[in-house]
Amino acid sequence: MLRHWWQLWAGAFALAIGAQAIAQSVEVTGAGASFPAPLYAKWADVYSKETGHRINYQSIGSGGGIKQIRAKTVDFGATDAPMKPEDLEKSGLAQFPTVIGGVVPVVNIKGISNGQLRLSGPVLADIYLGKITRWNDPAITALNPELKLPSAAIAVVRRSDGAGTTFVFTSYLSKVSADWKANVGEGTAVQWPVGLGGKGNEGVSAFVLRIGNSIGYVESAYAKFGKMAYVLMQNAAGEFVAPTGETFSAAAAGAKWDPASFYVILTNQPGKKTWPISGATFILMHKTQDKPMQAKAALDYFAWAFKNGGKIASELDYAPLPESLTKAIEASWAQIKDASGKAVY
Repeated sequence: MLRHWWQLWAGAFALAIGAQAIAQSVEVTGAGASFPAPLYAKWADVYSKETGHRINYQSIGSGGGIKQIRAKTVDFGATDAPMKPEDLEKSGLAQFPTVIGGVVPVVNIKGISNGQLRLSGPVLADIYLGKITRWNDPAITALNPELKLPSAAIAVVRRSDGAGTTFVFTSYLSKVSADWKANVGEGTAVQWPVGLGGKGNEGVSAFVLRIGNSIGYVESAYAKFGKMAYVLMQNAAGEFVAPTGETFSAAAAGAKWDPASFYVILTNQPGKKTWPISGATFILMHKTQDKPMQAKAALDYFAWAFKNGGKIASELDYAPLPESLTKAIEASWAQIKDASGKAVY
């Protein structure tokens, strides 16, 4: 009898260990925005080392992230262009932000280094409209009287794929330029008047680094770690500011987040310290989960990031979300449920 109970206990123990091993081996997959990709990669690396859980994130652009989460080929999608509440409802999706960052104009002009070139929103729009074509154009030299700018033609670089970075950039240009708003508008993909297209922040960075007298726009981490010369931008208060975690946070200081979808646009916000081309980046997940184990693992990862990832975010020039907001986000996860209607988190 003793042997019989020992066999039963050993069998139960083996099943428990097996179940734990299965849980340990759950791999979460996500895809989408290249804007937060450097941060998600670093978070995932540290998280894996601390917990043993793997997060596989593919940087394919916000448009691709929305398509993949709708098709249920990933556990979470990522986008810098937040979906409106009515579109989330139609798709059965929940949405929440993770961090705030900035889109940064970068240039490759001989002799020009970080923060030396100043641009205003209207001038930046005219460059991308093809109305300003040379670096020594009077509109640029008026903002930079101390710089000796070349007469060289401006090589404009922009995104070729559907991108949340483009949404943030064109949202800003639409707010500061009537011509841009009327003729191009805002979106993850637009009909560009001029420019050479690069895929992802990575592609734009590569083109700007390779092509002399070029200008492009990338997420701030790509500018920082790609060692590209960033531009000082004139904000809504008339101040010229640099892209930093502090100026990104300033853009969100007075933000009014939608309580259900967390929808918000942070471009051209007021404040003397505000970076004008700021934006939050968002996660998309299905409210009804076919794979509740993966959904729970994904939310565990983001909960860990909110609690432990702030320093990492700051080191990469992203602005962590305030604790009051992360608590509201975690409370919203109750709407993500399994097929029986039970919350997965």
